[in-house]
Amino acid sequence: MIHIALTAALVLISASVAPAWPAKAQMPSPYAGEQGREIKALSTKDIDDLTQGRGMGLAKAAELNRYPGPMHGLELAEPLKLSDEQRQALKAIMTRMSAEAKAVGEDLLGLERELDAGFVARTIDGQRLRALTERIGVTQGALRAVHLAAHIETAAVLSSEQIAQYDLLRGYAGTPAGSGAHGLHNKH
Repeated sequence: MIHIALTAALVLISASVAPAWPAKAQMPSPYAGEQGREIKALSTKDIDDLTQGRGMGLAKAAELNRYPGPMHGLELAEPLKLSDEQRQALKAIMTRMSAEAKAVGEDLLGLERELDAGFVARTIDGQRLRALTERIGVTQGALRAVHLAAHIETAAVLSSEQIAQYDLLRGYAGTPAGSGAHGLHNKH
């Protein structure tokens, strides 16, 4: 009798625990819904950012280490008290950066489309995969360099005081990179 009761209890416990396993294993992927994307690896925003030459956080190494960006420098022209010469220099940097970033962004989109198409058509192989991903990596590096170079150029146009004010206005003051005048190489 005790053996039957114990067996029944184990069956009840097993039945109450067992459904949790399959339910958990069948949770949808965080990628669910993305299979209809034009380029599976990129969101609509990513594609738009690449097409428009936006920074996408690629210049954080510069921005957060006292190398202001030309776009934000122009947006803050009044509080930074930019001279007409500085405004023109930042506009030229911004124009050049934007044109280069758009061109490299288009190259990157083309490579991502090619990679995606290889998977869609099921024609991708190891050799083609390596070649495409290497080219994508190089192109991503080139895009990042475009944005970082613009920050280097911008820092050379601004005075130490303007860079300190930029950091304050952007919310970076009081942080290790946002305090002091280390790392500044301009002579304004």
